[in-house]
Amino acid sequence: MDAVIDKRRIAGAGTPAAAWRDDPQLAGVPLVAAAQLLAPYVRVVIVAPHPDDEILACGGLLQAADLHGLAHLLVAVTDGEASHPGSSDWPPSRLRLERPRETLAALACLGIGQAAVLRLAFADGGVAAVEDALAARLAAILRPGDLVVTTWRYDAHPDHEACARACASAAAASGASLFETPVWGWHWSAPGDGAMPLAQARKLALTPAMLARKRAALMCFRSQTGAAGRSDGPVLPAHAIERILHPFELVFS
Repeated sequence: MDAVIDKRRIAGAGTPAAAWRDDPQLAGVPLVAAAQLLAPYVRVVIVAPHPDDEILACGGLLQAADLHGLAHLLVAVTDGEASHPGSSDWPPSRLRLERPRETLAALACLGIGQAAVLRLAFADGGVAAVEDALAARLAAILRPGDLVVTTWRYDAHPDHEACARACASAAAASGASLFETPVWGWHWSAPGDGAMPLAQARKLALTPAMLARKRAALMCFRSQTGAAGRSDGPVLPAHAIERILHPFELVFS
């Protein structure tokens, strides 16, 4: 497992969605209903490295929390201004304004019109350099009874991994619980390689309606799903979106 994780990187098209659909180990991860998964908690705090990670990682869990009347807070760590390096169509100044707007539109698509959002405005691509400061900010926000949800600590994007480490530190200091969930892990890992800690995982079941709303919410991120401004195509091409749209969300605890 360690050797596989050491080689993680985001490159090429990644593992196809069909490979994950056919994976018997993933199929064997326990499937739990939202009421069971969320019952111990009083608030859900989503820590998103970039605008769109809150939907990619846990758009279904956000819907479930709202449906069950749990308070929820979205902590936006960066504004995602570095997603189109060198682009004249999408310079950092435009992305810094547009990507947070896309988040609000996506949350509305999920049916969450009055979402509480805290924007920290750390530099996109530089979260590891401010990891201790992020952990301190989070520790001041969190309290016992909170469920913190963030990206996986081995997700291959340095901002995703730094957020996971900071969340783990803050949750331990504050008595909160932590779930991590893969975003780019679906890309670089592959069935049978042992990289994902499936023995520590559960699957939150998503209804067809929840999955449809998650798909619609992802389409709100036009800066990421469109090809303009990047020579290598969209940040989130169609095959990457299909790979994330399982009828469940995988969480590591």
